[in-house]
Amino acid sequence: MNKELINKILITFGFLFIYRILAYVPVPGVDIAVVKEFFDTNSDNALGLANMFSGNAVERLSIISLGIMPYITASIIMELLAATFPYIGQLKKERDGMAKYMQIIRYATIVITIVQAIGVSYGLQNLTGKSGNPAIMVEADTFVFLSVVSMVTGTMMLMWIGEQITQRGIGNGISLIIFSGIVSAIPSAIGGTFELINTGELNFLLVVVTLALIFATVGIIIYVELAERRVAISYSRKVMMQNQNKRIMNYIPIRLNLSGVIPAIFASAVLLFPSTILQSSTNEYALMVADLLSPGSLSFNALMFGFVLFFAFFYASIAFNAKDISENLKKQGGFIPGVRPGKATEGFINEIASRLTMTGAFYLASISTLPWLILQSLGIPFYFGGVAVLIVVQVAIDSMRKVESYSYANKYQTLGNTGL
Repeated sequence: MNKELINKILITFGFLFIYRILAYVPVPGVDIAVVKEFFDTNSDNALGLANMFSGNAVERLSIISLGIMPYITASIIMELLAATFPYIGQLKKERDGMAKYMQIIRYATIVITIVQAIGVSYGLQNLTGKSGNPAIMVEADTFVFLSVVSMVTGTMMLMWIGEQITQRGIGNGISLIIFSGIVSAIPSAIGGTFELINTGELNFLLVVVTLALIFATVGIIIYVELAERRVAISYSRKVMMQNQNKRIMNYIPIRLNLSGVIPAIFASAVLLFPSTILQSSTNEYALMVADLLSPGSLSFNALMFGFVLFFAFFYASIAFNAKDISENLKKQGGFIPGVRPGKATEGFINEIASRLTMTGAFYLASISTLPWLILQSLGIPFYFGGVAVLIVVQVAIDSMRKVESYSYANKYQTLGNTGL
């Protein structure tokens, strides 16, 4: 492992360490003990899911308690607009336009954060602890101002940390922030499980079933994430040194899951946004909708299944461009055996990608919902649903791939400079 790669890894860990420190910085004017009491009784609803994604920053009402979800929500809105309006879609393809595109996402993130922060602020004003102590220790208007300023600052710092990790570290910064938030809750979840076993509230056999389901889910995720369809290609101008008449065969790797972990993250963000606002309401109908969006409910998982399917097809259509692949093959003198270059190659690749996207979308939707439903039906207080396991495994695989590719690229560069 070379020095530059080690520096990138250390930079990544350094920024993630800053992120974990921010999770312990509370919003001014809040009684954290009262807020924690509230979350202890609401760990099985949308607030509990938001708390898990934020690395327990929500139950501390940290300045980053809204997490990176406002940024993801803004990104979803811009992706939908880019697919609808050609002008916005063109911005993503140009260097100067991409900078403007990202700036719009940042402004949208601020607006969404302000709306959510105001909703959280008003929701906490009626919250009291078991002893009758209010959660807010300052005047209502003052607290709204403090919480909005604090949460906007925290979210913007998180967004900056994610961008810095992507540019200067290893892996996707936003995904790694969510990954570290989920992983940070694992020790307390293990401790809670052992405590339930010791007190007799949880059967040891159910723990074994839980572990078996977790390992099975992880195995399926690893298998599918590493699966790919290899489309054979031939380069007419490339020949082997030993035999001038023998063509060198190569292939185009098309992953079974073309959209990665993005659909699960997008679907979670879409469902968590209204849930966070509605949970702070005192309206009867709003609370009824919030109950329907509780992660343990059938309606929530049905919506999760549908949203993951939608975002899997949507993101794959953006991330995978068969036309560009076909044009690049033609420029390099390559072709797919039995398929004419140009439009025919584009259509052939598109057909393969569509079939793989269909399979990958149902795989993502199933992993995001089935493990949680199975564990809930068994009555097991499992702290992590299928989405959390999916994110952790996929981000770990993606990060290892980037470390490996960077290591290989450095070796080839060294070999090119020094020679054999």
